[in-house]
Order: sequence, then C-alpha cells, then structure tokens
Amino acid sequence: MIKDVLQATVIEGEDKLDTTVNRVYASDLMSDVLAFGRPYSILFTGLATQQAVISAHMAEFKGVCFVRGKIPKDGAKEFAKENDLVLLSTEMDMYDACVRIESARRGEDASLKAGPAAAKTEKMLLGHELLIEGSDFANAGMASTKLKAILKKIGFDPKLVRRVAISTYEGEMNVVMHAQRAKVKLAVTPGLIEVVIDDEGKGIPDVDLAMQKGYTTATEEMRAMGFGSGMGLPNIKKNSDELDITSEVGKGTTLRMKFYT
Repeated sequence: MIKDVLQATVIEGEDKLDTTVNRVYASDLMSDVLAFGRPYSILFTGLATQQAVISAHMAEFKGVCFVRGKIPKDGAKEFAKENDLVLLSTEMDMYDACVRIESARRGEDASLKAGPAAAKTEKMLLGHELLIEGSDFANAGMASTKLKAILKKIGFDPKLVRRVAISTYEGEMNVVMHAQRAKVKLAVTPGLIEVVIDDEGKGIPDVDLAMQKGYTTATEEMRAMGFGSGMGLPNIKKNSDELDITSEVGKGTTLRMKFYT
C-alpha cells in the first residue's frame, strides 16, 4: 500500500485506500501531467494546490501524494472528496518517494487491476454552455470538470472523455491566465463531440508560434502554479481530432475542438 510504504498521512479518501493504481507519475508541471500522464496513476508532486488535484482528475488519476510534507490549504480536499480522489502527504522528497515505491514494487508480485470502464448508455444530442472568468484561479478547472461529468454520464468511452477533458482544461487555463472571460459551448451529436471556447482577451499575435512546444508568455506567478510551460495548445492539438484556432489581437481567441466518437 502506497500509504504504508511512504509513511504518508491521509488528507482525503480514507475509505479508498484499497484503490489499485497502475503507475506513479512525479511532476510539478501540470501541463506535463496532462500531456504524458496515464489513467489509473497516482501523482507525486510538491505543488500543494487545488490545480494539482484538478489536473490529476482531468488525467484520470486515482489520487495525489504531496511530497515534503506539504498539505494544500485551498479547496483541494473538497474537490478530491467530490471526485473520489485519494490525497496523501509524505515527509519524503519526490526522489526518495519514487525510489521507495520502486523498491516496494520489485519486492512483490501484486497484480495491478485496471479501473472500471464507464457503462455505455444510449447516446443523445446535447448542447450546453458554461462561463469562465479570467484571473479566477480559485475556480479554474470547474467548467472542464462539469463538462467531463456530463460526458461520463452520457456514457462515452473513458479514453475519449479524457481527451476532451484535457483539451478543455488546457483551453480553460489559457482563458484564466490570459483573457477576461470566455464562453464554453459543448455540442454532442451521435458521431461528434465539439467544444468551442470563445474568449474576450488579448488575442494571439502569432498562432503558429504559440503552437510551438515550450513557447510561453506566462508570468512567474502562473509558473509557480505549475502552468505556463508552453504545452497548452500543443496538448490540445495532441488530444483533439481537429483543432481550429482563430484569433484577433485586442479582441480575443476562439478554439474549436472536434472529437469523433
């Protein structure tokens, strides 16, 4: 059990400690978590914020373990409880925690079981609209969380829902960091999920440049929250089947993402 191996304390999810995960992913860069993390993992991070927990949820992780004894002081615990995530805290640093888990893994043959797939239900036509406020970091990710919950209730394949959620979350964070506000429009047909994020903001002077991995205009404050590594738009492109970006400097940007079911 990860809790015992790391001598960790439980912040949330005492009743879910028997949850089995497939792997550990260690990072303080949330865009990397969304880009490279795999479902049914646990996140090891020193970023003790609600955004770390939301990022884990978007990537279909089962929990978060905060290293170096950190405990989030914002709404992370409440978010984890609402979304069935386990939160732990260990006094170990990230390296020692990873080494300890690997040593424990090599010393046992416990089988890893995959999480349950969402039950298929009859698909339906659906339209939904959500709002995002710029600079509202306290609620950043909530629109994406609601959208993800809607798609899961419909019964879409979990892998598809994960791609949609990650793309929407990256787009939502761009709005929070760089725009004044935005509308998120979800349209679902039997063969297509379309998400449009239409923001009022600074716009993107050079879309091709903004699409390059590593390019960023994020402030130090944004980087401190684990965002702004230049992976946002590339992550959206990676996870969507079609991505169209239109932008006007001084007016705003529209992201149109399509996912074929």
